[in-house]
Amino acid sequence: RLSRARIQEFLAEWLGLELSIGTIHQTIHEASAAVAPVEDERVRAVLESDLLHADETPWPEARQTLWLWVFVATTATLYYVAGRGKELVENVLDGFTGWLMSDGWGSYRHYPRRLRCWAHLIRKARGLAQSCQGEARAFGKRVREALETLMAAVYAAREGPPPVDLPTQHAAVLAALRTMCAHHQGSLHPKTHALAVELLNDWEAIFQILSHPELPLTNNEAERALRHWVILRKLSLGTRTPVGSRVVALLASVIDTCRQRGHAPWRYLERAIADRRVGLPLAPLPQPGG
Repeated sequence: RLSRARIQEFLAEWLGLELSIGTIHQTIHEASAAVAPVEDERVRAVLESDLLHADETPWPEARQTLWLWVFVATTATLYYVAGRGKELVENVLDGFTGWLMSDGWGSYRHYPRRLRCWAHLIRKARGLAQSCQGEARAFGKRVREALETLMAAVYAAREGPPPVDLPTQHAAVLAALRTMCAHHQGSLHPKTHALAVELLNDWEAIFQILSHPELPLTNNEAERALRHWVILRKLSLGTRTPVGSRVVALLASVIDTCRQRGHAPWRYLERAIADRRVGLPLAPLPQPGG
């Protein structure tokens, strides 16, 4: 999370290493080139995962705004910088048969085994519940109460199987919520209309969790993964070329995958650079607990 100039300053003042900004830049690019071949290994880990968290955040590249995508599996993390259309999702998930946890962005909606993050929905409902507009306030309050009731039921089911499956047990709550959303989807209040439509459009993905309470309710894994790189984006203002974006995505993927598996990424990067410089094949990424 340091600019090239701050890296240069740190190396000089703390380690006594006088390196030019150009050398630092070239070293970062060399590291990404060295680890590029292990991308296939991470892709396989993603495709073989039973559960995948996906998210995206804006990423400036030169004079255009792209998106930094993240896919977090059990033992691997993948980053890409690309447009926000569903082409990337289709390419990454080609052959994936597990559960996909995401937000409500339309690029994910074609995927059949999808879960929706409830944190986004509850935040929106709470915001409406604090509105000065009466209809919005009442709608937000009722949506929040319904979601919190169902969330408590999911947590309780994790302690032990309920006597009746959750969709049946809470059929009345679900029916009332759906009727309320259908009534408010034509609201003149923009945020009331938007939340009602979002719930209706993503109904199956949102309430899949009631049939599978062992699965996560939120997309925290992907959101936490992006935070570090969002700070980098704010410091660097993104990247200036497609090559620079590729460097960020490759190194972020390796760094986070190593940490995910309980290993320091710096030793692996050091070995990767040293081996590639003398023509040795790239060592595979360290395995969890290895």
